[in-house]
Amino acid sequence: MKKYIRIVGGQYRRTPISVVDAPGLRPTPDRVRETLFNWLTFFWHNDFSNKSILDLFAGSGALGFEAASRGVANVQMVELHPETIVALRQLRDKLKADHVSIHPGNAKSFISRQGQARFDLILLDPPFGQNWFPSLLTQVFPLLIQGGLVYVETETLFEPPESFEALRTGHAGAVHYQLLQKKLLKT
Repeated sequence: MKKYIRIVGGQYRRTPISVVDAPGLRPTPDRVRETLFNWLTFFWHNDFSNKSILDLFAGSGALGFEAASRGVANVQMVELHPETIVALRQLRDKLKADHVSIHPGNAKSFISRQGQARFDLILLDPPFGQNWFPSLLTQVFPLLIQGGLVYVETETLFEPPESFEALRTGHAGAVHYQLLQKKLLKT
């Protein structure tokens, strides 16, 4: 039986997202996505229109499509699993979400190819049990605008590196989630 989740808010609200049976894929629950976007609404003063977002481990696409649904200008999704990439592209095309780009491949390789690209928010929901943090935060740090945000989902709560400040934290079931901010440079 095929599993579905739904987009929680915005112009694509209630759109079903097909969840591919792939190793390590755990779509972010509705309640957690709603909390994250409430936080972003507060910090961004309900203006998503000029924001650029990188969803580095797109999986089902729940986080990236949720952002696109709420009017984000540009969403870049990175995903490694071929069947999942097909599902992401099908949903993007169905929604006519031209502001969503889907990049097949490894997250670390994608990071290394970004050059001058900068993002307002980077979504990090990698497979659990692979010890991604805090080294992954160090790798994405240069891709953030000054004061940029990072959303992190992990199996255990961790202390972010000194270059980040934890703005909000939460816990739901086996998931710990945090919204971090790149610390402003002191002049």
